[in-house]
Amino acid sequence: MAKKSTIQTKNATNYIVQWLKDYAEKAKVNGFVIGVSGGIDSALTSSLCALTGLKVLCVEMPIHQAPNQVSRAQEHIKQLKERFTNVNSIAVDLTTTFDTFKESVPNHEDSIKLNLSLANTRARLRMTSLYYLAGIHGLLVAGTGNKVEDFGVGFYTKYGDGGVDLSPIADLMKSDVYALAEYLKVPDSILNAAPTDGLFGDSRTDEDQLGASYEELEWAMLADEAGKTADDFSGRNQEVFQIYKRLNTINQHKMNPIPVCLLPQTLK
Repeated sequence: MAKKSTIQTKNATNYIVQWLKDYAEKAKVNGFVIGVSGGIDSALTSSLCALTGLKVLCVEMPIHQAPNQVSRAQEHIKQLKERFTNVNSIAVDLTTTFDTFKESVPNHEDSIKLNLSLANTRARLRMTSLYYLAGIHGLLVAGTGNKVEDFGVGFYTKYGDGGVDLSPIADLMKSDVYALAEYLKVPDSILNAAPTDGLFGDSRTDEDQLGASYEELEWAMLADEAGKTADDFSGRNQEVFQIYKRLNTINQHKMNPIPVCLLPQTLK
């Protein structure tokens, strides 16, 4: 099931960096703002943005964050600032804001729905903060979602980490993300960390939430694109394929454009 990335790291890096520069130039902005979480996707995205030579603002936005996530983010930002003079950073602690929000809205007896809604609220508070900073500094909000998350299983928050201006790594499989991150010398602490969205304030990983690893989901996405069905597999492969198809189906509302009710001409 494992797939080793065959991406041409140097050429792919140069292509994405040029794409970022061209887009920023056409948009007449100063550069990019990125939420840096201590995860590999935001580390790669911020590294690619730094290579453009344009202004890059890395933003830490802890909300009751685990210390190891904070330390990884800080290590990466420190390394970037040492390597690139165009990189700056800011920390926006949203813990008090989040706690105030929790106290202001009605509680709910269903703890699963409550915790999921609060997790999505964290992501949306961060999106609001990024756009605030983008507006002040004339920057674009750079998305950090990869292809499996954005177009495979829809593993992101609508109008949270899904609310961005451009997505530089959304055509990269997770294996490609790791290959480029290693090429760009992202810290080992991030390369070796278990992926987590950090939205629940506990130790759960992305795999805990999804029921499959990114390696498995990447395999399932490629199998689906090749026209395979669950009946083509057995055992764990069949289970993973079914997990992928279920998530891909229920999260189409995130991946497709917002439905618009178009009135017939006879009603206008």
